[in-house]
Amino acid sequence: MSALPPFETHAVDNQPPPFEPRDLWADDAALREAVEREGAAAWSPRLAQYAALAGDELYRIGFDANRDKPRLKTHDRCGRRIDVVEFHPAYHRLMEAAKEHGVAGLSWHEPRPGAHVARAALSYLHHQVEAGTSCPLTMTHAAVPVLRREPALREWADKAAAPHYDPRDAAIGDKAGLTVGMGMTEKQGGSDVRSNATVATPLAADGEYALVGHKWFFSAPMSDGWLVLAQAPGGLSCFLLPRRLPDGARNAFRIMRLKDKLGDWSNASSEVEFTGAWARRIGDEGRGVATIIGMVMLTRLDCMLGSAAEMRMALAQAVHHARHRSAFGRKLADHALMRNVLADLAIESEAALALSMRVARAVDVAPGDAGAAAFARIATAIGKYWICKRTPAFVNEAQECLGGAGYVEESMLPRLYRQAPLNSIWEGSGNIQCLDVLRALSREPETGAALLAQLDSVRGDAVYAAAVAALKRQLASGDATEAGARLLVERLALALQASVLLGADSPLAEAFVRSRLGGGHGLAFGTLPGDVDGEPLLVRALPS
Repeated sequence: MSALPPFETHAVDNQPPPFEPRDLWADDAALREAVEREGAAAWSPRLAQYAALAGDELYRIGFDANRDKPRLKTHDRCGRRIDVVEFHPAYHRLMEAAKEHGVAGLSWHEPRPGAHVARAALSYLHHQVEAGTSCPLTMTHAAVPVLRREPALREWADKAAAPHYDPRDAAIGDKAGLTVGMGMTEKQGGSDVRSNATVATPLAADGEYALVGHKWFFSAPMSDGWLVLAQAPGGLSCFLLPRRLPDGARNAFRIMRLKDKLGDWSNASSEVEFTGAWARRIGDEGRGVATIIGMVMLTRLDCMLGSAAEMRMALAQAVHHARHRSAFGRKLADHALMRNVLADLAIESEAALALSMRVARAVDVAPGDAGAAAFARIATAIGKYWICKRTPAFVNEAQECLGGAGYVEESMLPRLYRQAPLNSIWEGSGNIQCLDVLRALSREPETGAALLAQLDSVRGDAVYAAAVAALKRQLASGDATEAGARLLVERLALALQASVLLGADSPLAEAFVRSRLGGGHGLAFGTLPGDVDGEPLLVRALPS
């Protein structure tokens, strides 16, 4: 060994090179195949362009957006109430790039076949590198069809869908693009939104109301407007509440504080009070849940996509590290036990993506296909429950692959780990999703038929056939109980994932069926059957 330079204590070796820049499109065979399989191949050049941007600039500035959290400025220097949320410039650059490339509006401003699938892929790519901005992006995307229900709000719908980002606190007439948030949850109710206490009093003009009350979770308080639920004389109703009135004046609400959250640091969540805030009703009085449910269904799909994206980035970080780090005379990835762990994570990650993109295709064709609409209705709840539930354990396993380095912020794994529980809580926790599945099966028989059609659309081996047969018997018996709902939904999710992987001829399909449906798997990752060849799975997961 050559002598070290003066004042140097050691040589730095056996450390992986920087992860970035990465081409998130070229690296991800499963994503490219899913985009083509689900009908969005024409968008591939656009997706490749955004993937290159995401894996380089957006990846790097995501660290800045999370390091410098949003700050609430309630008053200006003269004591005037302003309620402004200030962000690091990196946040605005992330939002600008995402909006311009269609993460929040491609489905609506370029509505041709495959647009929802392409938009889902864009969301998946963006979320991998910066998850916090996904909150306002997905709510803006999901708000568009709700806004379109009210002719008077056409400008809002068009500008929410537009590929323009304008962070100014100004009336929407002065802006080419806008963002939309959501406010449903109140202190006393949580998921039970029908117990909301905020009062909406009709004004002289038809469809206009004054709102008095509060929201315990008011998402993206820097938005131009929010869809909120409040009690009108005819019952719980849906409203658009703008930040600025048409004449540019501030609306009558106050941001009380920003939430100090476990993760999601780049994004602001808040508590607010309405003090006679002006709002316009969307839909009929008393039909608030039915009106806003279209937005909720789309945001739940993005919960699936976001969790799948977190899995994907955690996997990529783990494989990258294991290929470059040596221990006990060999690369980590060459040790059989580590290879089992990484291969198991690769299987889980691809299955999460495959089901999410299959649901995106169902959403895409649902307007003209009742069967697809029924499948999207129930598969969204199933996938939202299972994929989001798996993500925290998945990210923690990826952290462990890096050892202590995975517990250090520079690795990105701590940020992913803090983010991982959010999607299982946001837009309805696991129990809510399972109850929704039971409700759909009992009240909307077409949803059960759509599930069975998907499961029967492929031919698997005896293990797959036995799993499907058991599910059919349980569904036919009608004895699905609330206490057993989680186990039923878990089994439905695994069978659906298997069906998509089998239908795609994925090289991971056999290992997924054996391990997830055939009992050849333990309760932890890294417990694949010993004869599963992990090396080709890792090559597929992340090219060397």
